[in-house]
Amino acid sequence: MRAGLFAILAWIAPPVAGQEPAALATIPSLAALEAAGAVIGKISINTHDVFDLDDPKENNWLFRAANWLHVRTRPETLRHQLLFSSGERLSVRVIQETERLLRGNSFLYEAAIRPIAWHDGVVDLEVRTRDSWSLQIGASVSYAGGTTSGGASLEDDNLFGTGVRLSIASRGNSAVSTAGGTRRGVDTSVSYPFAFDGHTSLAYSQSKISDGSSKTAAVNRPFYALDSRWAAGASSAKDSRLVDSYAGGAIAARYRRLLESADATYGWSPGLVGGWVHRFSTGVRYEQTAYQAEPGLAAPAQLPAGRTLVAPYLRYDALQDEFREVSNLNQIGRPEYLLLGWNSSLVFGRASAGLGSTQTVSQYSCSLSKGAHIAAEGTLLSSVSLSGERSEGRSDRQVLSAATRYYKRRADTTLYYLSLTGDATNFSDATRYLSLGGDTGLRGYPANYQLGARRVLFTAERRFYTDWYPFRLIRVGGAVFYDIGRAWSGPYEKPSGNDWSSDFGFGLRLLSSRSSSGSTLHVDFAFPLEREPGVKSFQFSFKSKTGF
Repeated sequence: MRAGLFAILAWIAPPVAGQEPAALATIPSLAALEAAGAVIGKISINTHDVFDLDDPKENNWLFRAANWLHVRTRPETLRHQLLFSSGERLSVRVIQETERLLRGNSFLYEAAIRPIAWHDGVVDLEVRTRDSWSLQIGASVSYAGGTTSGGASLEDDNLFGTGVRLSIASRGNSAVSTAGGTRRGVDTSVSYPFAFDGHTSLAYSQSKISDGSSKTAAVNRPFYALDSRWAAGASSAKDSRLVDSYAGGAIAARYRRLLESADATYGWSPGLVGGWVHRFSTGVRYEQTAYQAEPGLAAPAQLPAGRTLVAPYLRYDALQDEFREVSNLNQIGRPEYLLLGWNSSLVFGRASAGLGSTQTVSQYSCSLSKGAHIAAEGTLLSSVSLSGERSEGRSDRQVLSAATRYYKRRADTTLYYLSLTGDATNFSDATRYLSLGGDTGLRGYPANYQLGARRVLFTAERRFYTDWYPFRLIRVGGAVFYDIGRAWSGPYEKPSGNDWSSDFGFGLRLLSSRSSSGSTLHVDFAFPLEREPGVKSFQFSFKSKTGF
């Protein structure tokens, strides 16, 4: 009797501020709704501005002005991405995958899907999102490994709330010099990922740099979801730029590389079956490469040989549906998704003279990755990949890479990170090399400190994630680290500094949490443990990266 009276009072009384309405509180969970065979009814899409003015910490004149200037994401932009529709049976897996896809949009700060009404076997759903600030105007500069790069840019990841991305940027890099000095350039790109059926991406970009230019155009309808049944795409690219040739670790000559390529592909899949996705694709790739001496610059004794390849290919992908949502791993205070299941790919193509190729070449590539839980709060991610060619009875242009990364959480705000990576190349024309120093590892040494055809790098970090949230705009973290590595072998091997080198250091991490760029500013001090003449006692670097 008393329980029934309380239920009646809860039904007729207005909800208290800060509590959910009684009707919402009585809606079953998504899992219970799926078990009951619920059918999806009305789907509401509620987009919200960058800042929550209902939160007293964000209700100020600056954030109100930012919301006024910001163009909120249009509901139809998000509706294109939903993997479910009205009249379908509710599936928890599909809703979770949709949330994962929505959170993958750089212009969204957060996204959630929840039931808001339940009646006569029909459940109404709400898609609730909050925008990130998508318009970026400014200048950037980074310094790492003794080299400076930077520029000015104007970009918007969500133009007028449509999901269109537009970017115009100027850049310069003191690490790459040309006959006229530092390499400078202007990059322009535009893309729209929700064309036609809402899952087709259109993209165009071009770069004009002081020593060349490039253009790319692509239309691609990918396997956008685990249960996607087909995919198709086409792309083309042209590129002209100077290439450095090294001797003894120093630039000895320069020459121009001209590249034209095109690709067309079609794929099909039975969808998600038994927790696995199998995808089959076929296509054809065209590639023409030419090399030439550059007037006024020292050329190598022998230029690499140019070639034309027309190669039909087959591709097979297998993916295990096993994702895990985490936080404070490679981002600060943002949800991340780890693929712990198997993920593999195999591609084989063959170019022949009968199709217009200048030589007969078999091209291949394969990759494999897997994640696993190791003890309590430990995660291990491993991957390996191999690509190359075989022609005239020998292998060439091979690249072998392997990586293992281990994350061990000690507390909500502390994590240990270990990384071991290795790479090996085999290019008979010496057009590719591996380096260590600066951005490529060994943070205590200058860029290109070690060069070679083999490379190994081990990194250990203790990462700190704080609750400090200055101005509700920046997430703050830090790290102490140790690196040890070596690059060796091949024509580019440095006679000095080609033994094992190591460093230690500490750094600050600043994540721009409300910006669609999602970039993290790294400010590091690194100290080399094996010094030789010309190596400073410490390296100071600051640069933007996409992860911790």
